[in-house]
Amino acid sequence: MKIKSILTVAVVFLLMTISQTLCSKNKNTGKEQGTVTFTDKSDQKGIDILMDGKLFTSYIWPDNVMKPVLYPVITASGTEVTRGFPMNPRAGERIDHPHHIGIWFNYGDVDKLDFWNNSTAISAEAKPGYGTIHHKSIEKKDGGKGHGLLVTSASWDTPAGKQLLAERTELYFINQGATRIIDRVTTLTAGEKDVSMNDNKEGVYAIRVARQLELPSKDEVIMTDAKGNPTTVKAMSTEGVTGSYRSSEGIKDDAVWSTRGRWMDLNGTIGTEKIAIVMCDHPKNVGYPTYWHARGYGLFAANPLGRSIFTKGKESLNFSIPAGKSVTFRYRLVIHNGSDLSDETINALADDFARKY
Repeated sequence: MKIKSILTVAVVFLLMTISQTLCSKNKNTGKEQGTVTFTDKSDQKGIDILMDGKLFTSYIWPDNVMKPVLYPVITASGTEVTRGFPMNPRAGERIDHPHHIGIWFNYGDVDKLDFWNNSTAISAEAKPGYGTIHHKSIEKKDGGKGHGLLVTSASWDTPAGKQLLAERTELYFINQGATRIIDRVTTLTAGEKDVSMNDNKEGVYAIRVARQLELPSKDEVIMTDAKGNPTTVKAMSTEGVTGSYRSSEGIKDDAVWSTRGRWMDLNGTIGTEKIAIVMCDHPKNVGYPTYWHARGYGLFAANPLGRSIFTKGKESLNFSIPAGKSVTFRYRLVIHNGSDLSDETINALADDFARKY
């Protein structure tokens, strides 16, 4: 009897172990895993963010990019999900919109200056109409098990070098194995006078993705910025192009542009690897739930401030920051590899984000 009991207990234990292992492989537990560390490369105008000792992304502020950005962005398996151009062009990708680099935060109308579209492609004659976000300092680097924090400061400056806004950004990097998360909390503070951020489609928090994650399209498109400057998005082969948008409201693909939602999922395949990129809005943000400035050619952006553009003039916001006052924007970006993410899983990620900040 004793031998039979021991065997029974052993079998039950083995079955429980197998069951738990299978569940852990098929369920996004949301538990932090591994490590997040930083490599200071300030002498090269960058800070590398590593997960489990491998590069996840870099916070960089080179002189030829008119704002600090996170670039490149790499999955846990080593797949780069951001477009290479203009930093490191890759064969077969688009070469439009040179200001679309990695992940960034800025806006197309700040006291009538265009911060969004500024790049080295802007002519000297046109430069007086564009603003630049200058990196100022790294205030904190704190890595550890499962998560890390990078705190930065920057200045939103006129072409003459006058500061319009002081920026303080907290970047939380969270390692959940196949799921990597960036939580961005950015506070903008006005100086001695009010700063306007009038309705404009160019904003606010964005990522430009790799060619494979674009939406399949063979049409040539001409896009114009707020000043009417045209950019042609050329027709290209759709081989290997697999992207598809899905919003929290169930809207899909090109139809998501100018709609509102608490989150947006962009999923597709690079090679044989499933990729999901999710952006979450926060209930405390201005204009929540955000409008989506998400395009089929690879621009994926949340813009809560462009209301008149997205409603075709039916409504307006024309946001401003009073002198000496601050406003905080909060966004979560999820980079997941190996499978699609269900609505249930994304809602849980969005709920967790809403509770945290």
